[in-house]
Amino acid sequence: MKGRECFLAIVNPAAGGGKCRKLLGPVLQRLRSGGVEIDVAETQRAEDATRIAREAYAAGRRNFISVGGDGTSYEIVNGLFPEALAGDPTSAEAGRRARPTLGFLPLGTGNSFLRDFSDRVIEHAIDSLIARRTQACDVLRLRHRGGLIHYINLLSVGFTADVATLRARRFSRHGELGYVISVFLGLARLHRRPFPVRTDAEREFDRRRCLFLTFSNSKFTGGTMMIAPKAEVNSGLIEYVRWGPIGRFGLIRTLPRLYDGTHIEHPMAERRAVRRVEFDLDAPVDVMVDGEVLALHCQELDVLPGALQVVA
Repeated sequence: MKGRECFLAIVNPAAGGGKCRKLLGPVLQRLRSGGVEIDVAETQRAEDATRIAREAYAAGRRNFISVGGDGTSYEIVNGLFPEALAGDPTSAEAGRRARPTLGFLPLGTGNSFLRDFSDRVIEHAIDSLIARRTQACDVLRLRHRGGLIHYINLLSVGFTADVATLRARRFSRHGELGYVISVFLGLARLHRRPFPVRTDAEREFDRRRCLFLTFSNSKFTGGTMMIAPKAEVNSGLIEYVRWGPIGRFGLIRTLPRLYDGTHIEHPMAERRAVRRVEFDLDAPVDVMVDGEVLALHCQELDVLPGALQVVA
């Protein structure tokens, strides 16, 4: 095994409709010319990135690059956690076991996470890796009846998850256009329902009907949709955004506000920064988490402050 400073690039060659494989060679050459030492491991099927990251971490690797889209980085994060130290990053044990570092080569479709740092997504990612520009990043942890998942971007239920589910099932090959098509199909079958939650020290669950709930660590989803404009990746808090049961025509009129972040100023919108969320769901629901669509019986959400270093 090479030294701890060598990055393991975990590559999803099918990301971005296959463009990832075509673009990867020149990008790796630029990084190596800039002094970045890289090994490469390619995925062949779903969850390969999780397995590769977990095995590499157990073997002593601490530096990784996600090559693909949001779904690739999501799988890698779930390979690193909970195996990586996910407690107090200032503890004595943390000093002995360095936090994992995750860089990005956004050659996939969504690539939402890096938009918090620059709209020059791929160039910014390359520059950051060459400059070794890192910062602490929180990791959000969801407990559900089937186990645990970890994420660094966003988890949502309701309309936003419905749109992501449509895209995953029918328009995954259409890039950002697929998101737009799915948004309008979601409008046609608009479904507003309750997702009972309570945050921090609240005594009662909020059982009001809503359009969507999102629990974010960073600002963007779906590429350019700014769902959580006040989120910060190292705040130690979960950015919680709720939009009430707005009607179809009202949503159509205000839909552009989901892309510039001003939707949180809408009379039906609420946002707050919290440390913990509890769910009181009767059954599993469709969840969109970092570009992946899952059916989960959510129970509790909390935050692991600064558990990951990101190159951004």
